[in-house]
Amino acid sequence: MRAGREQEQQQQQTVREEQKPSRAAEEAMPAEGTRMARLWEREVGRLPPKRFADAVMASEEFVHSLGIQQRLWNHKGAVNSISFNSSGSLLLSASDDETAVMWNLDEAASTLKFHTGHGNDVLDAQFMPLSDDRSIVTCGADAEVRHSQIQEGGCVPTNKLAGLRYMVTQLAVQPGSHTFFSCVEDGSVWRFDLRQKSPRKLFKCGAVRRFDYLSGETMKLYAIAVDPRNPSCFAVSGDDEYVRLYDTRKIDLERSKFGLPVEQFCPQHLVSSKKLGITGLAFSQTGELLASYRYDNIYLLSREHGLYSNDFDDIHSQKLPVPQTFKGHENKQAVKGVNFLGPNCDYVTSGSDRGHVFIWRKKDGELMRVMKGDKRIVNCVEQHPTEIVVASCGIDADVKIWTPGDNENSSPARFHEVCSFFSLRYYVFDMDCYVLLLHCLSSLV
Repeated sequence: MRAGREQEQQQQQTVREEQKPSRAAEEAMPAEGTRMARLWEREVGRLPPKRFADAVMASEEFVHSLGIQQRLWNHKGAVNSISFNSSGSLLLSASDDETAVMWNLDEAASTLKFHTGHGNDVLDAQFMPLSDDRSIVTCGADAEVRHSQIQEGGCVPTNKLAGLRYMVTQLAVQPGSHTFFSCVEDGSVWRFDLRQKSPRKLFKCGAVRRFDYLSGETMKLYAIAVDPRNPSCFAVSGDDEYVRLYDTRKIDLERSKFGLPVEQFCPQHLVSSKKLGITGLAFSQTGELLASYRYDNIYLLSREHGLYSNDFDDIHSQKLPVPQTFKGHENKQAVKGVNFLGPNCDYVTSGSDRGHVFIWRKKDGELMRVMKGDKRIVNCVEQHPTEIVVASCGIDADVKIWTPGDNENSSPARFHEVCSFFSLRYYVFDMDCYVLLLHCLSSLV
């Protein structure tokens, strides 16, 4: 027995010696905490691919190394919305040319282009859950909400779910369901369930008079977003300075046609700023809320900034906490979205009227990067759900794909190719070859 254990220990020691990197490889190992160190950990199996991608996207190196890898062309007008499917294998874009396009990013090519049935600009397009990415909902400037179903062979019949008289500006899908919401320029919010024949009008968003008294007037709505932690809650914004948070379980239409929000948000210094409007909303994984103000800045709002929570009856007698502010971009023309970047929403990003993509650090609002993303206006920036990829769109008729690298003509594509090669499931990793890999990667990035 003892002899057997000794023999086994000797064999294990031999294996360890064989796997031990050479002196050259040890000297070439990157410093701990760097992007190259994370790559090395991934290649030797110490860091799973998802954790590797998260670690890179959470780093400031990621922000500073972003460059355009691909330009996706198949639209004939401005691109108004982009969205990834849940796995990130497909990207969906919608355009002024009344079409929607599905893109395969691995091949940098469109897999399907179809006419949505809209008679004017398509303002938003979203994949529906539980459909194997074959069910797509759209809304447009023609006041319609439509449903498209992709069939075998590429045929895409569409049907009108609602004609609402006024422009339908944005959609928000409830995760893991057949349900989505829409906001309309007449101030109305609608709930759609694809299992039911007709949509339901939830309420009209009333204009605010003296902070919390709803007047008989309505307001234009520009943005709607569902809280991923609590899908029964959603926020809307429009042609005034308030973000309104609603809970579908607490909407009482029998008492009033106007929905009463469970919370309202507005930075204190903007209360009663009638010239403002909010064009973009986004929830973080922890329920924080980004609001992009027209003619002003972007603000990060949480529960502590709620006007109801703070009993904010008199704006002159109570001082609210100041929300984190993100400055520098311009939001005066086309409707701008706003979004988080990073696995833990480490950064905030937005387009701008001058054709740039802006990225700020969330924790302190510091502007980290300004990148040229369009000849005139960037409207939307979206992050891939699992990989180190960002997409943007705007007035140009293309979609830009951003990955780590300096520009679209050099490192990003080759960096991706090298990393993909060394990510194969079955291979023999020779530590001496790691020296060569490091030299290759360092020349690319």
